Amino acid sequence: MVTRIMTMDSVNGNKIGSEEKEKHWSQILALLIGSLGVITNGLLFSWSSPFIPKLTKDKENYDITEDEASYFGTLQPLATLITSGIFSYTSDVIGRRKTLLMIAVPHVCCWILTASAKSVYVFYVARILAGIADAAVYGSFPMYIGEIASPEVRGTWGNCLASAMFLGEFLINVIGAYFGVKATAYICLPLPVIFAVMFYFMPDSPYFCIMKGRYEEAKESLRFFKRKKNVEVDFVRLKADVDRQMSEKGTWLDMVKIDSNRRALIAAAFLRISQQIGGLSVFYMYTQLIFEKSGGDVAPEVSSMLYMGLCFGLNLFVVTFLMSRIRRRTSFIISLSPCAVVLYGMAIYFYLEQYVPEVDVTSFSWLPLTGMILYQIFSSFGITIIPTLMLGELFSASIKSKAMTVLVMVFSVSSFMANMLFYALLSRFGIYAPFLFFAVSNTVSAVLSIYLIPETKGKTLEEIQQMLKNKGNKK
Repeated sequence: MVTRIMTMDSVNGNKIGSEEKEKHWSQILALLIGSLGVITNGLLFSWSSPFIPKLTKDKENYDITEDEASYFGTLQPLATLITSGIFSYTSDVIGRRKTLLMIAVPHVCCWILTASAKSVYVFYVARILAGIADAAVYGSFPMYIGEIASPEVRGTWGNCLASAMFLGEFLINVIGAYFGVKATAYICLPLPVIFAVMFYFMPDSPYFCIMKGRYEEAKESLRFFKRKKNVEVDFVRLKADVDRQMSEKGTWLDMVKIDSNRRALIAAAFLRISQQIGGLSVFYMYTQLIFEKSGGDVAPEVSSMLYMGLCFGLNLFVVTFLMSRIRRRTSFIISLSPCAVVLYGMAIYFYLEQYVPEVDVTSFSWLPLTGMILYQIFSSFGITIIPTLMLGELFSASIKSKAMTVLVMVFSVSSFMANMLFYALLSRFGIYAPFLFFAVSNTVSAVLSIYLIPETKGKTLEEIQQMLKNKGNKK
């Protein structure tokens, strides 16, 4: 369907490609349709939040202990870690588009297993499938975003992956507050099918097509994404950029041997690690459990919905109105510092409540929900979105798929460790301990960000590569 529309465009007698005005709506359309698949990732990522309490309390239908349920949050990133290399490889072999289409299979299977599960081991398999789908998304969608979107579109819409994740995380908390495990699975099941049907008609990245020597397909892709009849100038320019990048060495060792690759890898890995050990994923996976353990005047289910609703709303606001205007590195640093202050305050509150009974903190029972909301406000324009946004910007075409493999592994390991640390510190010392750890992590990350993160705002992918080569880690 799309191919037929595009091949009707003739370049004869039209203006030179560079003289035609580029339209962006088709780029935005492709990103929004791709985001439909990511919404399911968000639904499954925060599935543990509303359903761990339900599963551990419902002894009539599910004989699952809290210790057994704690693995729901760790199996998913572990599966992502193990399978990350597969989908980064398929992104370079069959394409970013086909790799993204593949996520519908584990998503559908995951919801079917969740709906039919009675044993904790069936739930474990479902969580593993969710982790496999995460690996496919993280290994391909950032590349797809970076390669089809112009710098203007990337600034505003390039973070649709995180926005879609937040929407899914919010929806699962709302649905989970009113429906049981089985009903929720059936409600969510159609979404990956709808995504697969709609995304089937989207073209692949012109970068990938040029990498594979499929030049006519690359031109058709450019016509679709730029809405221009004559894309010869754009094609020649893009082909020169891709050829130059592909002419560079692209082995695994070259990721650390070549200065520009090493700078990009260090920056991207640091962004992911600081995001995870700063508590972001833990708060999304265990929102309701945290509110149950911390007490407060508001019911945990209501607190979870308010928190995740705010997450989505703030992210949408930042992406729509601020992301194209603010610098990447500056916003990340500014975000980390107040988040650390909020977490220090919450750690002190929880410590006094648990270990200093002579200090009456009942008049501050509003603090857990308020603190989590403040954390989300401050994280929304930095910690939450910058790591995902920069993944598709930093790497040369010659090593991009290999870099995605490494970074998905970094994300999985750091997420797994953050979840394990959360449960270990919570069980051993009380809820104040993980909050204190996350506060210290954010403090250290704020300082290191000054030296490790390059500024990419408003730059094309080729300009970013030249900046990294010239040690352009400057504002």
